[in-house]
Amino acid sequence: MTTNPSTASALAPEWLQVPAELNALHEPLWAAGVARNDAGELAIDGIPVSELQRQFGTPLFVMSENDFRARARAFSDAFNDAFADICGGVDVYYAGKSFLCTTVVRWVEEEGLRLDTASGGELAVAARAGIPGADVALHGNNKSDGEIHRALDMQLGRIVVDSLDELERVAAIAANRGDTARVMLRLTPGVHAHTHEFIATAHEDQKFGLSMAGDSTDQAGLSAAEEAVAAASGHESIELLGLHCHIGSQIFEPDGFALAAERLLDFLAAMQAKYEIVLPELDLGGGYGIAYTPVDTPRPAAEIAQAMAAVVRSKCAALGISAPRISIEPGRAIVGSTTFTLYEVGTLKTVRVDAPAAGGGEPGEPGKNVTYPRRYVSVDGGMSDNPRPVLYDADYSAILASRTSDAAPQLSRVVGKHCESGDIVVRDVYLPEDVAAGDLLAVPGTGAYCWALSSNYNYLARPGVVAVRDGAVRLIVRGETEEDLLNRDMGV
Repeated sequence: MTTNPSTASALAPEWLQVPAELNALHEPLWAAGVARNDAGELAIDGIPVSELQRQFGTPLFVMSENDFRARARAFSDAFNDAFADICGGVDVYYAGKSFLCTTVVRWVEEEGLRLDTASGGELAVAARAGIPGADVALHGNNKSDGEIHRALDMQLGRIVVDSLDELERVAAIAANRGDTARVMLRLTPGVHAHTHEFIATAHEDQKFGLSMAGDSTDQAGLSAAEEAVAAASGHESIELLGLHCHIGSQIFEPDGFALAAERLLDFLAAMQAKYEIVLPELDLGGGYGIAYTPVDTPRPAAEIAQAMAAVVRSKCAALGISAPRISIEPGRAIVGSTTFTLYEVGTLKTVRVDAPAAGGGEPGEPGKNVTYPRRYVSVDGGMSDNPRPVLYDADYSAILASRTSDAAPQLSRVVGKHCESGDIVVRDVYLPEDVAAGDLLAVPGTGAYCWALSSNYNYLARPGVVAVRDGAVRLIVRGETEEDLLNRDMGV
């Protein structure tokens, strides 16, 4: 069915277009292997969503193992090819904070990637999965002494130090143990990525990193970053590997990464000249964007890699220094699009909203307020399995998954079942006007920071995660039960 643009709602945001075909899948939003079957039902590797619901219930995170592995290989291959003549290749650390379980850690290791963690709990997952400590990094702005001890026990490949205070604690703990901590210093290069302010992490006024500004310590003209380099090089219990930065998340353009690389290379060269030390590694972080809506246009891994390699190559030549070994930390860009969340529709209702009249056949006169319908489609999950819309105003898409429909498009808002007016899963989407209770909806792009940020708000049990590969499905994270929730209540 082809829809008429005149059916667009005046309540829709400017970027949202009426789909030419409501039943079609916009491919960049979905994992490879997701398609409609001959009956019109959404399927992954041939397994229809109705069968997934029958086996595992809803809500349910549905992940393509093949797609995860392919995206991991794409980053590894693209960056290794781009940097082969510069520093012999790149170390790719999967950012585990985006989504982590033991099965995914094993995929990461099997595809030749390393693992980035941000807490003792994530280190525990890594240890249970059996990945060598040398292939693991530990981040975090407030590592506990216990987490530092665990990192040393596991002989981690790197501890990313976030402050002068933490540097001294890591040095002291390692010295008391008779160990050497392999350390990278996280710097804030002052690069403002084009992203939401809550997920932009390289400006000065935030909790992460050591400032490169010259007035950031009590020592005149000495930045916190330089003070950390000088202090680290003076500790026998510290092996200073190099520098790290992370400029934000959901970034589409490579210019921010390029500018950050230039600033860190300038700093690296200055430290080498002033203190006569060589910092052999430079981690440029992650933050590569994915498509959440049809207007999002993420760049291929190879394009990002070539752009960054060109900057590192030319900058090192201009500075007259050998290129450090480069690392990157993709998380969302690997796992985000591998997964969709499956929901069952419950209550539906339509409200009337006043808005300025639109031209082109809309009722009323232009400039006058007119009442327009907005339909609320409630599903059996919500902000407990995807808090990103309420945290970041994140936009998502959705489709009717259990069947096709020839009904007209209707502007809809997909909402959850929580006792919060802000419990929104998809703020604006066109769905068929005959969507009804019992239908299944699928929301793509939920692999990153959805399950990882999930909660038990209103005592909802967190959903399970299934992985599909070559027509076979397996549970990789069991969904919680009410018994799981009550087992922690010590009142009885």
